[in-house]
Amino acid sequence: MARHLAQISLLVSDYAEAIDFYVGRLGFELLEDTDLGGGKRWVVISPGPGGSRILLARATSEAQAARVGDQGGGRVWLFLNTDDFAADHARMSAAGVRFLEAPRHESYGSVAVFEDLYGNRWDLIEPKA
Repeated sequence: MARHLAQISLLVSDYAEAIDFYVGRLGFELLEDTDLGGGKRWVVISPGPGGSRILLARATSEAQAARVGDQGGGRVWLFLNTDDFAADHARMSAAGVRFLEAPRHESYGSVAVFEDLYGNRWDLIEPKA
């Protein structure tokens, strides 16, 4: 198997609210939600087939809690590719996802920056073929 980045962890404040946002609003798939005991869970989501997986990791210390929503230092650090920018932008907007700008059409594709429920910045992007 070729090397690839299979999964990242994303700090969240609460499992239920994170699942509601990423699955309910963004339309991600909930791949696994296993109770590990002591209030800890193994919660894995994905934007769809072939997409990287995200482990939703509930912050358990003050230092981790301080990083929820700021893992990218205020920059876009997550990139959600789509093959239908207009449809996904409309669906996400209707679901209450907060876009920070109007869609732009750049030399590399159509893009708009949005924030997740914690303030992490993402690009919704349809790359040019």
